[in-house]
Amino acid sequence: MHKHLRKPPNQTYHRRLAIALIAATLSACGDNNFSDLRDWVTSVKKRQKGTVEPLPEIKTVEPFLFKPDDIRDPFMQNDKIEMPEESKGDNGVRPDTTRAREELETYELDSLRMVGTINQEGQLWGLVRASDGTIHRVRVGNHMGRNYGKIIRIKESQIELLEIIPESTGGWRERKAALELTEANSVKK
Repeated sequence: MHKHLRKPPNQTYHRRLAIALIAATLSACGDNNFSDLRDWVTSVKKRQKGTVEPLPEIKTVEPFLFKPDDIRDPFMQNDKIEMPEESKGDNGVRPDTTRAREELETYELDSLRMVGTINQEGQLWGLVRASDGTIHRVRVGNHMGRNYGKIIRIKESQIELLEIIPESTGGWRERKAALELTEANSVKK
């Protein structure tokens, strides 16, 4: 008995046939009318060609030789500059760098907001919101802000501070600052 063996269909043949059919279909959809493109290219070629000006002549510059014989180096400190008399003296104002820094001293004063007050046992406390949303309770003598600001007075609508800021002459000076109440409600006990 002879068995009739069928060969499996040639897959490569089928793929080639499918690609040929797709290519024939796509080429039939195309339009061979390129007249608008040809017209545009012709109009561009007909335009008047511009001229390019020649490059300007390069002038040679005489090199300058700097001889700093008796001139001071601008990048070194000048010890000969005389300071005004009032800034030479020590006015005694300087921050206390030996005390432990308080939490509100890590924030810029501009980022802190007074949100109210609390009166406990006759002492008025201020409520201050930091930029991270945390509300802190402060009293006279506490410090806040990065310029060594010390609270000198707390009112219902304001916290007054005395900051110690550096001067351009190397010394320090005091400056008054204040935080105004930003919310209409103040909490009282």
